[in-house]
Amino acid sequence: MRKLTSALAVVALVGLGLSAGNATGAPPQHAKAHPAKAHHAKSHHGKSHHHGTPSYTPPPIVWGDCPTASLRNAGATCGMLTVPLDYDRPGGQKIQLAVSKIAHKTSDAAAQGPMLVNPGGPGGSGLGLARLGAFVPNGGGDPYDWIGFDPRGVGRSVPSLSCDPDYFAPGRPAYVPDHRGVREYWWAKSTAYADDCAAAGGSLLRHTHTTDWVRDMDTIRKALGASKINFYGFSYGTYLAQVYATMYPDRVRKFVLDGVVNPTDVWYDANLEQEKQFDKNIDTFFDWIADNDAAYGLGTDGDAVRDIYYDTLDQLTTDPEPDFGAADWNDVFVGAAYYVYDWDTVAHVLVAAADGDLGPAKDYYGDPTGPGSDNTYANYLAVQCTDAPWPSKWKTWEKDAWRINSYAPFLAWNNTWYNTPCLDWAAPSAKPVNVTGKHAPSMLLISETEDAATPYAGALEVRKRFPRSVLIEGVGGTTHAGSLSGVACTDDRIADYLLTGALPDRVRGNRSDVQCEPVPPPDATAPAAAARRSVTGQDRLGTLRDLITNAQLKR
Repeated sequence: MRKLTSALAVVALVGLGLSAGNATGAPPQHAKAHPAKAHHAKSHHGKSHHHGTPSYTPPPIVWGDCPTASLRNAGATCGMLTVPLDYDRPGGQKIQLAVSKIAHKTSDAAAQGPMLVNPGGPGGSGLGLARLGAFVPNGGGDPYDWIGFDPRGVGRSVPSLSCDPDYFAPGRPAYVPDHRGVREYWWAKSTAYADDCAAAGGSLLRHTHTTDWVRDMDTIRKALGASKINFYGFSYGTYLAQVYATMYPDRVRKFVLDGVVNPTDVWYDANLEQEKQFDKNIDTFFDWIADNDAAYGLGTDGDAVRDIYYDTLDQLTTDPEPDFGAADWNDVFVGAAYYVYDWDTVAHVLVAAADGDLGPAKDYYGDPTGPGSDNTYANYLAVQCTDAPWPSKWKTWEKDAWRINSYAPFLAWNNTWYNTPCLDWAAPSAKPVNVTGKHAPSMLLISETEDAATPYAGALEVRKRFPRSVLIEGVGGTTHAGSLSGVACTDDRIADYLLTGALPDRVRGNRSDVQCEPVPPPDATAPAAAARRSVTGQDRLGTLRDLITNAQLKR
């Protein structure tokens, strides 16, 4: 759900002269009155079914060469699908979605139809995910036409939303507004970004609800000539699945939901819950470093390792470098609270910093700028700011941020400022869909117990709302949306479901139906590159993980 960009972090900061001041209280005088734009409105987004929406018949997709070598080498074809900007006015303005396809490997008689894939975000590009079927073990992906797509506004779809490609450029202060200057900076930056999106997005911003994306999915179904769709959704993609199954239960075939969004929390409360769990998970990472002191040499006490992280954060807050500061440092470590995949790499970043060397941190952080570099962030806001109401008063946000920061400081203010443009968003918010699966067929849900981006309680809630669903729990794991990472207990059951429709028995009570081992952390004793590969045991699965995580991590 939170999304980073290519390097796990594409945020930056520094070099701002900070004036002392009260860190709480009213916003700066020059800031806009955010509530003026934080208006809310009822819309089609609140409907729980598809009846009453005018029909739209799409033109056929003209399939041709794909824009990337990885898709071409995998045998994919690509095309553009024309859809209405506003489904209530299907004869009006049109936009285009970029779509990819890798055809089924079985005979036509054994084929099971299209399998749409979404990596999450919202805002992650899914065009490359037509390749996902090759990673399902035991030939489980072979009977399907795997369909990747960039949702409206995303990636290679037209238009592709970008508001300020330099938004994450270096030169930003710390996230925690301990000084008035920090608060003023973030207020001004958030307001300006919302204004930039209003100018860049125009009418698109009023039509980027989850329900718009779901209707696009159904238009893809029509264009493919299918009566039903299969769907594999990660992270936010699980919410797309829930809303699709609510609106079109008779068009659902086999759905896999990995990293399950809690439909009761969209989206302000979801972010508060994330902040608590991310803090727990980063401490788990620090404990792992301590448990592997022979490899990292930072001591055997997890609290002492944690102190190295926070001491460096304090140093960069007080004395930031021209090209790297406290917010960058924080962002480098966010991925380690999402997944175990890069634990060894990030541990070595901490080792270097303990010796006064921030070079590895800067390298890992990468370059956050360039044309369209903010596309994922812009679309994240476009969906989340309008899907459901947010608190209209800054004092509510500020109170919650300081409250959580008092006991879970790792992500509290980082996450708050990331979402603050919603206070000034140009398009109105709507009522969220009342998700129900009472008419939906069986689904497979997957979640690790300590998932921070989509906390485990969400998987239990969706299991309750979808009475024919079955939940696999990666017991004790901290990895978000980690299916197809080589854990046979989980992956073999995915393959069985996709091949035969068979699911494990559903048990009584509010608990998981199957308990599997989680995605394992790297081998700290191996060389760094080999350690990262050891998470999956195969380089090709490492490639898949990169494909998924790049679409899920914020910035």
